[in-house]
Amino acid sequence: MEPLTIALIIGLVVSIVLHEVGHAYAANWLGDPTARLEGRLSVNPLVHIDPVMSVLVPGFLILSGSPFLFGAAKPVPYNPYNFRNQKWGEAIVAAAGPAVNILLALIFAVVVQVGAGTSLSETFLYLAAQLVVMNLFLAFFNLVPIPPLDGSKILPRLLPFSLRMQYEGFRRFMEQNVFLAFGLVIFLFVVVLGDPLYHFVFSIAKVLIS
Repeated sequence: MEPLTIALIIGLVVSIVLHEVGHAYAANWLGDPTARLEGRLSVNPLVHIDPVMSVLVPGFLILSGSPFLFGAAKPVPYNPYNFRNQKWGEAIVAAAGPAVNILLALIFAVVVQVGAGTSLSETFLYLAAQLVVMNLFLAFFNLVPIPPLDGSKILPRLLPFSLRMQYEGFRRFMEQNVFLAFGLVIFLFVVVLGDPLYHFVFSIAKVLIS
């Protein structure tokens, strides 16, 4: 495996871990210690790894020659009844993960812009640019409102009451059937969302980098 590929995998793992830590810190800040007590405030990748989304999916993408890498970690546990903000608490926790990825994308975009024309190697700048795309993809994909993705916890707060109740029933069903939920997410990612979402994200990354 080439050094650049290894570096991209490491960058993916770090981005996923920080995404989950963002969720954990937001939940703890809102008054729920569940994630903290289970050690999910740690940046140790081992406490966040999910066998399917952290290993199998990225491995499949690498072996299939996919132009981008994607993955996810174990969902951060939390008890919404502990949140100080009962109306928006769950949505805030859900949005914290994608927000971390967007922040990382902005940081790496600045690295590319500042580093262009300096002594930084083209390989390093290419890696930084790929991390911009990767983190934007992680952010926007997780905002898709399909359980168990983060968007499924944000959308209900934006819906009228009757639609919210119907959607919450769908969300609970999917969260109780984890393999079905992940199977749907993987299917939509591979067959439907992956390519158009990548092109959407790439267009944003080009604006940030250039």
